[in-house]
Amino acid sequence: MEATVALLLNFAIPAVIVTAIFIALLLFALPREVRTIFKREVKSYFNSPIAYVCVVIFLLISNGITFWFGGLLESGEASLYVSYFQYLPWYFVVVAPAVGMRLWSEEQRLGTMELMLTMPIAPWHAIVGKYLAAGVVIFAMLVLSFPIVWVINYLGNPDNGVIMAGFVATFLTALCFLAVTSVVSAFTRSQIVALLISIGICLLLWLGGLQPVSQAVTSLKGGWLVFWPVLKFINGIGILPHFSELAKGVLGFRDIIFFLTFIAFCLFSTAVVLRVKRA
Repeated sequence: MEATVALLLNFAIPAVIVTAIFIALLLFALPREVRTIFKREVKSYFNSPIAYVCVVIFLLISNGITFWFGGLLESGEASLYVSYFQYLPWYFVVVAPAVGMRLWSEEQRLGTMELMLTMPIAPWHAIVGKYLAAGVVIFAMLVLSFPIVWVINYLGNPDNGVIMAGFVATFLTALCFLAVTSVVSAFTRSQIVALLISIGICLLLWLGGLQPVSQAVTSLKGGWLVFWPVLKFINGIGILPHFSELAKGVLGFRDIIFFLTFIAFCLFSTAVVLRVKRA
């Protein structure tokens, strides 16, 4: 009983408030044109098997690895970072592109992109609306993983603020991967091509933040220095360090700015690609 009360006060109620604010912003604060595209895309996702398949696969893999391979019950670690959150971005390297691969590839395949771009809406209305609809699918995945938080509260006395930070960090990371997929899908009409290329880029962005890459950048010598600019760039835009700080409960303004800037740049790049195609 105490665990349930603690969960409600420290995690569930704040999560519901944040969710309500998120939904209110989507339904009322956005321009009417964005809301129209957003509602159409959300219906499209949940009227097809894509959203349900991605959600089920994500929940099975994330919970299965956490309990059976992550050693959640044996570790005694209550923040969920070691046994849960550090693995989530690896899943979203694949899951986020799977959700977003149809953003623009499907429009090109069906020949409806030209029709959409000639409608009395600005291109950014369509870009933001479609992107937010895909983001809702990602959001639903994280919301439905709520039982693991109840389990950890039932077994111990965790810091639910840190757990909430882990979910926020994971959501922002997944949105970055989704933004990358938006750019890639604008280039091709094949969803499979968009999926594979996006997975490769997202994996590179994630691995670019690993410590070995940082060490490789600083230890290059001789002829290998020719690769220094590339490795430095990959390491500089690596998502892992920013995710790790937020997921551990360290709320850094620099990390938030990184995520928001990265997403904005990718959506801007999507607009550039679509404008070139439109021309």
